[in-house]
Amino acid sequence: MPTDFLAHLIGEWSETINIASTALKTVLAILMAVILGCERSRNRHAAGLRTFIVLSIGSMFAGIGDVYFITVLHVGFSFLSAAVFIGISVITANTIIFSSKNQIMGLTTSVSMWSMSIVSAMLGFGLYGSALIGFAALMIGLLGFSKMEVYIKDKSNHFEIHLELKSRGSLQDFIAMAREFGLKIDNLELNPAYANSGLSVYTVKFTVVGKALRKKSHSDIIEALSVLDCVYHIEKLG
Repeated sequence: MPTDFLAHLIGEWSETINIASTALKTVLAILMAVILGCERSRNRHAAGLRTFIVLSIGSMFAGIGDVYFITVLHVGFSFLSAAVFIGISVITANTIIFSSKNQIMGLTTSVSMWSMSIVSAMLGFGLYGSALIGFAALMIGLLGFSKMEVYIKDKSNHFEIHLELKSRGSLQDFIAMAREFGLKIDNLELNPAYANSGLSVYTVKFTVVGKALRKKSHSDIIEALSVLDCVYHIEKLG
């Protein structure tokens, strides 16, 4: 049977398949899912509390089932957990979408669901300590580095904007002004989601090349661009 240090501390009963160990694993799986699900729900993501609870319980029982099949029926591989991971991969791939502003959405939630399924399966295998350490690392990654990620992005010389111009003829004027500001346009795409809005809407990727601009924040640069006569609306993406 798979064991780890925490299973030894809890007792021998936790290392076998029985009602008590199953109940303990279920409670732990639900608690971990509630913590992660609340974090995702609080940020208004599609996969919320109930989704993570159901995913965690299913993955955990797949782990228990595999332990039984391997130790009692002598099946050579963990086919239930493999099926769960494949299914989660398909589901999470469909949670990644492009918004109307051509921005990728759902990537972090997708990876969180996939990671949660692995942690819960480890719990089902009886690897209590490893599962809890993995879950703690997952939460630290989600919560502990969010401000650092924002800081790094804001200090980057590369950024992306959602741009709405008053007319398509204003595009050349905007490009000329952006270059005068010290911005290099790496990519510019017309956004088809606004085809019938009467506006010319683009997704633009910039590189800051002007020395004076490198000391400015992205919000300061965008504010300077927003006062141009040709601009109807502008905002940073990502």
